[in-house]
Amino acid sequence: MISRILLTTLITCSFAAGLAASPEEAQQRLKTAVNEVLGVADRVANRATMAESLRPTLQKHISFETMTRRAVGLGWKTFTSAQQKQAVQLFTTLIIRSYSGKFTPGEHPVINYQKAQTPAAGRVDVPTSMVYKGSRYSVTYRMEQESGWRIADVVIEGVSLVANYRSQLDAQYKKGGAEAVLGSLSQSVSRPQ
Repeated sequence: MISRILLTTLITCSFAAGLAASPEEAQQRLKTAVNEVLGVADRVANRATMAESLRPTLQKHISFETMTRRAVGLGWKTFTSAQQKQAVQLFTTLIIRSYSGKFTPGEHPVINYQKAQTPAAGRVDVPTSMVYKGSRYSVTYRMEQESGWRIADVVIEGVSLVANYRSQLDAQYKKGGAEAVLGSLSQSVSRPQ
């Protein structure tokens, strides 16, 4: 029964993406994404395999290309297509490792979804309050329509993930262009977890 409801929800969300967007559709898509991620996390026995287990699900629901482009900022236009592709791959790995490192197998956050807002056409912000391991967090998911609703940024306690990385990567870009950004990302990814 649950799998039938999930399948119906996914089909509805995919179909709805082609129609006029509503905040409710984006919010439902986010809830589906969160439930899928938690379902995968429940099946993982240890932290060592968490990142690779979550990767396909996160790539389905997060627009890593949009995040990378915005995190690099204005310098993105000077990257060759090969450099852009490499930057997306590295940034994706970095974010997935960081995100998955926050999970403890078997522990779920309690999430309260608040009323979604539409700050611009094709964009919906879904504010939530989350309690995880006794701590409360304010998390806003910025969702955009790109062949369906996908997460384009996450704002935790008022700090944008994309803006945080942009300040770091912009400094690298100013030092040495695309190669400096790619070097910095490579170095971050190569660090032990």
